Amino acid sequence: MTTLSRSRLVPMRPRDPHEPGRVASTLELFFDLVFVVGVSIAAAQLHHALTEKHIAHGIVAYLMVFFAIWWAWMNFTWFATSFATDDWLYRVLTIFQMGGVLVVAAGIEPVFTDQDFTISIIGYVVMRVAMIAQWLRARKASPEMRRVTGFYAGGIAVAQVLWLSMLVLPHDIAQVAFVVFVLIEVAVPVVAERQGSRPTPWHPHHITERYGLFTLILLGESLLASANAIIEAVHEHEALGPLISISVLTLIVTAALWWIYFWPPHHAAITSFTNSLRYGYVHYFVFAAAGAFSAGVEVQIDVITQHSELSEFAASFTVTVPIAIFVFGIWWIALRSNADRVVNLVVPVGALLVLLDPVIPVPFVITAVLMVAIVAVLVIRPPRTVGGEQ
Repeated sequence: MTTLSRSRLVPMRPRDPHEPGRVASTLELFFDLVFVVGVSIAAAQLHHALTEKHIAHGIVAYLMVFFAIWWAWMNFTWFATSFATDDWLYRVLTIFQMGGVLVVAAGIEPVFTDQDFTISIIGYVVMRVAMIAQWLRARKASPEMRRVTGFYAGGIAVAQVLWLSMLVLPHDIAQVAFVVFVLIEVAVPVVAERQGSRPTPWHPHHITERYGLFTLILLGESLLASANAIIEAVHEHEALGPLISISVLTLIVTAALWWIYFWPPHHAAITSFTNSLRYGYVHYFVFAAAGAFSAGVEVQIDVITQHSELSEFAASFTVTVPIAIFVFGIWWIALRSNADRVVNLVVPVGALLVLLDPVIPVPFVITAVLMVAIVAVLVIRPPRTVGGEQ
């Protein structure tokens, strides 16, 4: 107690996974805010790449920088649900990690324009070094989980050395190395959790609340795109009708995505280690799709105002593909296990039809209709596992 009183640090012991009333802390909400910057810049750069017809390059660059955003966010989130102490050192290390996010955000544009990863890698390593310090704290305070926490710290450290080596690799080799290093990063939790007699604990309601909050941030980017359509309409009187239509349809689709995402009780989807891995990792595609949807709406605005090199047909896919991936991803990881046969037919088929919408003359209108139809089915047929709790 004397040491604790002098340092004002709380031992970083495992949290109770059944702790009543566990909700996201103000620090976690503050932490999420800085990711708004990274997501916004990544979506903006994807928008520019797509509208300039640099499709393959834009998509690859977006998926690469989004990995850095998603992986850093996800690692902190799962660590926090297991070991958060909210003492001064925990807060300082978290804020330090937020600084790394800002550096990553600053390096996103060079990735798209010059394929230069220098700034982003430096920022990413800063974030991950902060996590190494957090895991070492947990290792010191939790003897029963020393092997698991130690593997996390060591695995992350090795990965960061590899990322730094990418700075001196030739461009062609660096692209292959990126894929390898990503596989190493995502393998660390899989291997680490099998090192001890017990895995790190997670609070199902807390962790799924955190995912839900981040989803809201991403959907907010789409609402911003909807507002941008109205702003453009003020200046582009000749395209007033189409721009207002895009704005309204974007709001409808975004609301439908929100409805679909929060329909199932997500905490029921992470009842085992395998399910939690699937839930966490598939969210990469869900999150990336949500961010890409806002970029697609901006592309649609450019097409309407004749500022895009894409055809209307090609531009339609920039909207329908992200929507389809988002819907199918949520169905796969959270919705299907809580749904009856009708819902499990309507949702994936609806996602497929949305994906194919560009072959129809007025695709985005049909997309909105399909999304509303899916929501209507969800309203009529509630989740099977609902027991007064959503």
